[in-house]
Amino acid sequence: MNDGLTYRDAGVNLEAARATKARISRLVQGTRTDAVSSDFGSFGGRFRATPGRELVASADGVGTKLKIAFMADRHDTVGADLVNHCVNDILVEGARPLIFMDYVACGVLDPDTVTSVVSGLAAACRANGCALLGGETAEMPDFYAPGEYDLAGFVVGEITYPELSRRDLEPGDRLIGLASSGIHTNGYSFVRALFFDRLGLGAHDAFPGADGSVSDVLLRPHRSYLPILERSLEAGRVRALAHITGGGIPGNVDRVIGSNLDAVVRTDCWPRPHEFDVIARESGAEEAELFSTFNMGVGMVAVVREGEAGRVLDEIRGAGCEAFMCGELVAGSGRVHLEGS
Repeated sequence: MNDGLTYRDAGVNLEAARATKARISRLVQGTRTDAVSSDFGSFGGRFRATPGRELVASADGVGTKLKIAFMADRHDTVGADLVNHCVNDILVEGARPLIFMDYVACGVLDPDTVTSVVSGLAAACRANGCALLGGETAEMPDFYAPGEYDLAGFVVGEITYPELSRRDLEPGDRLIGLASSGIHTNGYSFVRALFFDRLGLGAHDAFPGADGSVSDVLLRPHRSYLPILERSLEAGRVRALAHITGGGIPGNVDRVIGSNLDAVVRTDCWPRPHEFDVIARESGAEEAELFSTFNMGVGMVAVVREGEAGRVLDEIRGAGCEAFMCGELVAGSGRVHLEGS
């Protein structure tokens, strides 16, 4: 029996990340101006550009998922990962994207690789209705290993759904989980430690128990929830959203529910995608470790009034995404309780 793998074993220390975030909070807050209207730690930063208009900005990267793109020599999906992740983050704050900019850094410029990356960026920008305004391609000899690069992105949007930033939530509100398209862009240090180091698989080997290769499954792009939620948002039926990224469901739902509510999430209310069953079985990791590392099949959680829940479920499913009633809010102190796992 293998010892259960943890994210820390794979080189990622979540406690250190939280401690660092707490230490830099005061530095960031010291730059605050009167036009800043969001708190440190939000999914995106809100800024009042002119009276009546509020902008939201966010920045992110693809993380070590890029290592799998290098192994597979496949670069057309990571750009979509980046755009969709950033768009989801500002959507949580009630914003639609206006512009996107990218940063690609490499040791030696390979025009075919960069073109493939940017093709994914451009396709995702078109799908989300935002302009790829520009970016930077930096060639930095001796800084990156041959064939490797880093990728980051910056999105700016405008508040369109202000009810999401108010978050006037109350006990009895329902939680709806929107299906992920796979692992998305978090937990890949764990994934690489498991599949490539512990199991000895290659990027082009068959994924255990599934059609397609390891890279086919692990490079599946991060889903954008903007077109999926658009109808419900336009109708004002969604009260809050939590994008399930690093920290999983517990580490992201708690960011939107406030300090006087708890979220009860029933993890047996949705079918766990096959790749997460494989990760659980082969890693031997505790359920708590898995749920704090991965999205476990739910990429976004929507908070809705009880009377609107059925209609929102129908609208999400009608937009082509599976969704599940997976819990509710209760009086509490800002905690997330997982039941059934």
